[in-house]
Amino acid sequence: MDSNPLSEKSAESLRQSQTLKRLEQAAANYSRPDDFLANPTALLAASKPKSGWWFIPYLAALGVLVAIRFVLDWAPLGLSPGTLLRIHAYLVAGTSVVSILAGAKAIDFYVINRISNPVSRFNLKRIAKLAVGIVLVFVVISILFVNWYAAVVSLGLISLVLGFALQTPISSFVAWIYILLRAPYRVGDRIEIGEARGDVIDVSYLDTTIWEIGGRHLTTDHPSGRLVKFPNTNVFSTPVINYSWPLFPYIWNEIVFEVAYESDFEFIAQTMEAITTAEVGESMSQKVHAYRELLSATPVHHLEVRDRPVVLFRPNPNTWVEAIVQYLVDPKSAGQVKNDLTRKLLVALNAAPDKVLFPKGNAR
Repeated sequence: MDSNPLSEKSAESLRQSQTLKRLEQAAANYSRPDDFLANPTALLAASKPKSGWWFIPYLAALGVLVAIRFVLDWAPLGLSPGTLLRIHAYLVAGTSVVSILAGAKAIDFYVINRISNPVSRFNLKRIAKLAVGIVLVFVVISILFVNWYAAVVSLGLISLVLGFALQTPISSFVAWIYILLRAPYRVGDRIEIGEARGDVIDVSYLDTTIWEIGGRHLTTDHPSGRLVKFPNTNVFSTPVINYSWPLFPYIWNEIVFEVAYESDFEFIAQTMEAITTAEVGESMSQKVHAYRELLSATPVHHLEVRDRPVVLFRPNPNTWVEAIVQYLVDPKSAGQVKNDLTRKLLVALNAAPDKVLFPKGNAR
């Protein structure tokens, strides 16, 4: 009996959705804040709830504030009514500040730290800190300005002046919100923006920090040791090339050798394909399957995407022929994979000097 085409199609769709889900979950594990590079062991330990007694210092602080207010109500200590009123206002403000900090700590402890996605956890911590800071500022202002109308007017005038003086920082802050919402890149992604290329290790309110890859002094994908900072507003004016798209965090790479026209091209192609397939072929096939499904939902679905390493030949202006092997790789391990493959390919090709003729002489 023939199998049901609809059932096979449904099963295939389920497998595809599961593959995409696994890819997205794997991509999330790439992201780490910059503090992780400085002290990874401490950060990993700090990212997990250690104890349920975190609230004791806050309860102690609240107890002290309430005790002071009780003492003042019971025995004014000879203070004038105006001074007592002012002290009461400070005590209320202190109680509010401690309560806000305790609430923020509770959200961080019970909600944010339990999120499995490190990127979401990192962004939510930043947003929570910003929100707490804004609330605390308004609490302080409510103490300094008894008249809220005067406070609002003063804030409006200050905002107007700062708006003209701080246009670039304000636009960078707006760009930070855009980065969180639209995610042109995330912490942990490998990106290229302008002349900078590297791994994003921090996205702050005003600027982005990347750990540079390659750069002026290197020609490989090895970290250069330099940190590159640029204002967030650059995302509005400069194209962002992201090598770590969550649904497909892979790129095609290639290795090129120059060989003579008299070489055995069939032997070269078979040798290079066999070695590269043995190294990356199996994982590449699985990744390309997901990539084809992504392409099928776009106007470029007609493109031919090979699921195995392929060898191409191209004439070179210097009278040699370029033998090119193309394969799929994780961008963060591209340099190491290319190095390993190059070594193995050279060993195999040099073992057959009668079939593989490399350029010789001083004019190479």
